[in-house]
Amino acid sequence: MKLGYTILYVKDVPRSVAFYEDAFGLTRRFVHEAGMYAEMDTGSTTLSFAANGLAKSNLPGGFEENCLSKRPAGFEIAFVSDDVPAAYQRALTAGAVAVSPPALKPWGQTVAFVRDKDGIVVEICSPVSQS
Repeated sequence: MKLGYTILYVKDVPRSVAFYEDAFGLTRRFVHEAGMYAEMDTGSTTLSFAANGLAKSNLPGGFEENCLSKRPAGFEIAFVSDDVPAAYQRALTAGAVAVSPPALKPWGQTVAFVRDKDGIVVEICSPVSQS
């Protein structure tokens, strides 16, 4: 098996697409005309957004909606940057909520955390050294 894509369930798909473009410099690859689903160009693994309403039809047993006013869900997505402090500041300027500023970790990677407009945790990190 290989990871095919990640879908984030969000309140407003077009808003999320615009935010990820502004905050992280991503580009949209596909946005469905109904605004219920979109894909971003992120390389070999696709990052997608689906509206909460679509999630409700896919998950008939229910689910916990992502929301900034609640504690974050137990997952994160991560973007790799050669300039973590600048990427972190760009995300904040675009409306991300600060969680943890850039910090050098013991393994040599610089890592920062923000939450997006739906409260999803986004890690901004430097490349992992392959030594």
